Amino acid sequence: MSRALADTPTRPPRKDLIKAFVAALSGTSLEWYDFAAYSVASALVFGDLFFPSHDPLSGTLLAFSTYAVGYLSRPLGGFVFGRLGDVLGRKQVLVTTLLLTGIATVLIGLLPTHGQVGALGAVLLVALRFAQGVGIGGEWGGAVLLSSEFGDEQHRGFWASAAQIGPPAGNLLANGVLAALAASLTPEQFLSWGWRVAFLLSAVLVIFGLWIRVKLEETPVFRELQREGDQASAPLREVFTEEPRALISAILSRVGPDVLYALFTVFVLTYVTKELGLPQSWAVAGVMIGSTCQLALIPAAGWLSDRWSRRRVYAIGAIGGAVWPFVFFPLIGGGSAPLLVVGVIVGLLWHSLMYGPQAAFVAEQFSTRLRYTGCSLAYTLAGVIGGALAPLLFTSLFAYFDSWIAPACYLLGTCVVTLIGLAISPRAARAA
Repeated sequence: MSRALADTPTRPPRKDLIKAFVAALSGTSLEWYDFAAYSVASALVFGDLFFPSHDPLSGTLLAFSTYAVGYLSRPLGGFVFGRLGDVLGRKQVLVTTLLLTGIATVLIGLLPTHGQVGALGAVLLVALRFAQGVGIGGEWGGAVLLSSEFGDEQHRGFWASAAQIGPPAGNLLANGVLAALAASLTPEQFLSWGWRVAFLLSAVLVIFGLWIRVKLEETPVFRELQREGDQASAPLREVFTEEPRALISAILSRVGPDVLYALFTVFVLTYVTKELGLPQSWAVAGVMIGSTCQLALIPAAGWLSDRWSRRRVYAIGAIGGAVWPFVFFPLIGGGSAPLLVVGVIVGLLWHSLMYGPQAAFVAEQFSTRLRYTGCSLAYTLAGVIGGALAPLLFTSLFAYFDSWIAPACYLLGTCVVTLIGLAISPRAARAA
């Protein structure tokens, strides 16, 4: 028997809804805190401490860890933890993924450097980055279900958006912590031990997240599956054989938002400094302000999708995101700081209109018994073809064509891919 994502068997108390919302938010915030802290530390200190230029092996490991390991290991986490989430339950798996990601991050803060143990330090750093990716790969799908399956169908877009607030929250927290450390310490102190504090502080998020998740009951939807004895025995095989259209729709729907986010949080920093010759701080200010706005815009977009339509709100974001770069790049060409900040904020507004409804939309594509696996596969596979490649493709296209039009057309194409994903949804009636 296969149940669609319909009404929860019994509506839980509101306090349980809030607990589930906080549990989902804390986990994805930790995920993106770790991701942002690692990215910033790679640029600031990892080169000197773990990958000195005189060691070719370490240099190769740096490139591999920075651009590949964190993304390539995520599908493994999606495969492993997605399956377990549909067999054992959401709560138990989410406790494991939170521990795996958090412990790996804390251990990064304790690693011996190249000067202490040679290339072993770089090897350990890559291994821990791999472990982070595995944990992250299993986190998103479960976090989405944790909040959405405690909610009711009429408000699922809002409750499921908890998992989507994690990226801006984690980015803001990581950049804020590292900026405060860099400002309060001398360069020597920051290089010696200050950077470690940012990674060790993730233990606070882990403890808080565990406290919430351990106290939370299993979702009502999965408990109903257990009572009926309807858990999937081979969810990976069943997703690919029984719900391939749902998987393709979910993967395609995620590509555009990932690429749009890379443009307005990563590529814009390079473009502003190298092409326009403007201070990078202007672009950073736009990203930080835009991320702050997203803390409210993302759940608002999820709420709007409950009242208007999941696909309609999502599609408006995709269309706006496809068009906006053709306005944004000419807009900032004059070197105006206010226009740059406004342009980034508007870009992240279009992202929010897709990202807010995304969690509920993806979850609604799959039947209950296969939903953790389906969501995890969609998240991790889309990340490989979308977010992982986007910064490199933006930079390569701009360098080859020497024009912003090529990156803008690339984003346009990925937003069209997202619209196709929305159009082929097998759960069109529920999402429309």
